[in-house]
Amino acid sequence: MLVRLVRTGLRPYSTAIVLLLVLQLAATIASLYLPSLNGQIIDQGVAKGDTTFILHTGAIMLVISIVQIAATISATYLASRSAAGMARDLRRGVFTRVLDFSAQEVSRYGAPTLISRSTNDVQQVQLVSYMGMAIMVTAPIMMVGGVIMALREDVGLSWLMVVAVPVLGIAVGLVISRMIPNFRVMQKSVDNVNRILREQITGIRVVRAFVREDEERARFAEANTTYTNSALAVGRLMALAFPIVMVVFNASTVAVLWFGAKRVEAGQMEIGALTAFMSYLMQVLMSVMMATFMSMMIPRAAVSAGRISEVLDTRSTVVPPVDPAPLRRGGVEVELDDVSFHYPGAGAPVLQGISFTAKPGTTTAIIGSTGAGKTTLVNLVPRLFDVTSGAVRIDGVDIRDVALDDLWDHIGLVPQKPYLFTGTIATNLRYGNPEATDDQLWQALEVAQAADFVRAMPDGLDAAVAQGGTNLSGGQRQRVAIARALVATPDVYLFDDSFSALDTATDARLRRALRPVTRDAVVIVVAQRVSTIVDADQIVVLDDGRVVGAGTHEELLGTCETYREIVTSQQATEEAA
Repeated sequence: MLVRLVRTGLRPYSTAIVLLLVLQLAATIASLYLPSLNGQIIDQGVAKGDTTFILHTGAIMLVISIVQIAATISATYLASRSAAGMARDLRRGVFTRVLDFSAQEVSRYGAPTLISRSTNDVQQVQLVSYMGMAIMVTAPIMMVGGVIMALREDVGLSWLMVVAVPVLGIAVGLVISRMIPNFRVMQKSVDNVNRILREQITGIRVVRAFVREDEERARFAEANTTYTNSALAVGRLMALAFPIVMVVFNASTVAVLWFGAKRVEAGQMEIGALTAFMSYLMQVLMSVMMATFMSMMIPRAAVSAGRISEVLDTRSTVVPPVDPAPLRRGGVEVELDDVSFHYPGAGAPVLQGISFTAKPGTTTAIIGSTGAGKTTLVNLVPRLFDVTSGAVRIDGVDIRDVALDDLWDHIGLVPQKPYLFTGTIATNLRYGNPEATDDQLWQALEVAQAADFVRAMPDGLDAAVAQGGTNLSGGQRQRVAIARALVATPDVYLFDDSFSALDTATDARLRRALRPVTRDAVVIVVAQRVSTIVDADQIVVLDDGRVVGAGTHEELLGTCETYREIVTSQQATEEAA
């Protein structure tokens, strides 16, 4: 999984990688020649007192060192640029894929894990890619070249390599094999910490209102401790790996000096050759250590790559049509034909056999008890979910045959929990129509009964809006969200309980102001208060996912028991208040 992801991610940087390989090869070859030249200086220059040879060979070594430094710096730069570019492309790919997800896929993953997969996991893959280009190219060349050059210096000591290299590789490999399960736990722990932290920050008012600070601290501490323990387990294994490497290094050095000294004493080897052999052995062991260090990072990156690939390979259940049908502007109607829907894994459908038609210039209200499926029904119209059976049609065209951008361009949705983005009032209002003028924005705010409080702000349309609109009240957020939908001038307005935070007087003024603006559009309103929908042209009553009544307010009072119960209960509540 990791190899496939990295190979695909680095494909656009193939030219830079080829140049990087050439530079790495040049730097490695240069480093392989330096110990041999150093040994020649000792054996031929110093031993014979040949100053000219020392200066000439030293100058060659200096030139080779400069070439090595330049090649290494250039290769490192190219590796950094390529790895950073790949990480940028991966983040963009994950972000784009998530944007294509339906509400079902977003709910399945959850926001915390999607955030950590696009940040922490991508960072792990970027790091291992950089290290791979900077180290793993050099390591095998240096290992093979070091063995060859060491054998050129002296074959008699070659058995030391046969012992040292496998001992180092096997010992560290055993340590690495135990890291993989800890890395999996570690990544899941990151998700859990992110989830809890996000919940606590988002719900800080609820936490304080119910005096749950101690319980939330304990919950975060538990998740944090799990992450810490997994990180410590990995850290201990890493700490064990480096002493093993140093023991093998030092033991190899002692063995070369011990057995090499005997060969020098017997006249079978020059002192310079012994020095060069020891340098080559260190290079070989260094390459093994670099490969080992890289191998320590691969398990965690492999887990991260699997998590990223899982997101990239997930296809939205809302599939765009191959040959999309166009939708005309203006005068469209919305039809639900025997619509049923159930969530994956649910035992019973949320909606069953829903059928009604909402004509242009009319208001269709959806009302019912909590859990009746009102919000789910509204989410089917903009195709946030696909129906399980039946069809949703706009202007006689099944919405599954319409391009998603074209469909959404015809719909203005004000969700049950309106979300405002970081920026200003103006930037949020222009979300549906970037070309809207200030006059159009003010007009939408006037209709949404939001102009007064926006004018009262010091900067008016340029007043700052915090993430999620948290610096505004619930009613202000709802009115700005309604104005945002009005600025887009869609053919279908979907108000999902969008008036719940408004007082009765503001609600009435807003509904009166909406009528002339939406006179040519389809308006579908989900509401809890009967007073909000009493003037609707058509009221659809839901109970347990089924339509149990449809008609005007007066008609339903005489024909629908469920609707009468809702009206009676609300009247009793108002009288009691």
